[in-house]
Amino acid sequence: MKFQEMHQDAEMLYPIDLMLTTAQAMALAHFVKRFGWSEFRAAAVDDAEAKDIRDGVEGLQNGLATSGFASLL
Repeated sequence: MKFQEMHQDAEMLYPIDLMLTTAQAMALAHFVKRFGWSEFRAAAVDDAEAKDIRDGVEGLQNGLATSGFASLL
């Protein structure tokens, strides 16, 4: 069974525990701040998925910033 079939509620929030070195976190923060709509859209099958990707990246940026890695522009 696929993840989407098991989790029909797309609005549910899932905490994700992630362990990174300082160098990895900093590099990831720099990486995600350089991405924009064109990259999200190019990687997605449609605009709705691109929006979900963008929202996920924003969540990652917020998590990195909360941990002291200012990824927000």
